[in-house]
Amino acid sequence: MTANDQLSGAGPAAAPRDGYLAVLANPAAGRGRYRGLLPIVLDRLGAAGWPVVLLEAETADQARAACATAVADGAAALVTVGGDGTVNLALQAVADTGVAFGPVPAGTGNDFAVCTGFPADPLAAVEVIAAALTAGRTRPADLARMTAGDGTSRWFGAVLAAGFDALVNERANRMSWPRGRRRYDLAILVELARLRPRRYTLRLDGVPLEFDGVLVAVGNCPSYGGGMRICPDADPTDGQLDVVYAGPVGRATLARIKPRVYRGSHVDHPMVHSHRARTVEISADGIVGYADGERALPLPVTVTAVPDAVRLLI
Repeated sequence: MTANDQLSGAGPAAAPRDGYLAVLANPAAGRGRYRGLLPIVLDRLGAAGWPVVLLEAETADQARAACATAVADGAAALVTVGGDGTVNLALQAVADTGVAFGPVPAGTGNDFAVCTGFPADPLAAVEVIAAALTAGRTRPADLARMTAGDGTSRWFGAVLAAGFDALVNERANRMSWPRGRRRYDLAILVELARLRPRRYTLRLDGVPLEFDGVLVAVGNCPSYGGGMRICPDADPTDGQLDVVYAGPVGRATLARIKPRVYRGSHVDHPMVHSHRARTVEISADGIVGYADGERALPLPVTVTAVPDAVRLLI
């Protein structure tokens, strides 16, 4: 896996100081179809003029720690090679630090990279990152910070799922069989069979909202899950979060709504509602939130939009 490096100031363009480029790579990302990509990434980044250090990590916890160490040690920038899960690990280290960040989209879900303007093709994204390094150019983007009642906090870049999709992820992670995509598909069927509305309490910039719902998402970016536009109007540069939820619908209605998420047209359904806020407090029983596709924090949590929290190499 990989890590980062640091900038010399604020503003739309800032040149990395002397240091090194840390790279966090997930060899299992994209079900292994990009296994030959890493040497190309390292060679191209090395041509930008800084030493390149590939971070050693075998687990997510090790990767998170390696990124934090690289930032603390004064790396000039952090580049990830993987999907949204790898990006999420890196964001925990670079958020609100001024350290430059570049995601090379090589996972099954690359929503943060694509939504913030990087090419979907990983080789093209490497060229964009290398050019930004050479030119000393970065661009700010917002992140979201979620905080639990005990003070534990986590950053995310794309979307927090806090409804049906979170329950599906939680069940799939508990299953040892079947393997691969079939496990996720089976988890969907099980959770559909168990579907019931849950009571949610939200506070949107302090304004309370209570409802029974089955699908809830908080977005800094429009999409999750590899292009599902759950919060289609979310903009990672507007300093706000988009909240989308579906009310107490049944299995048949949810099954009709879900395919429309890829186009973002689900928000036109009368049982789907959208709001926008800078701070979102969200509470419900029995839900563990999944941020950028990764297990994050159990509800209740407070999610805050943090403008310009990351500087992108683009």
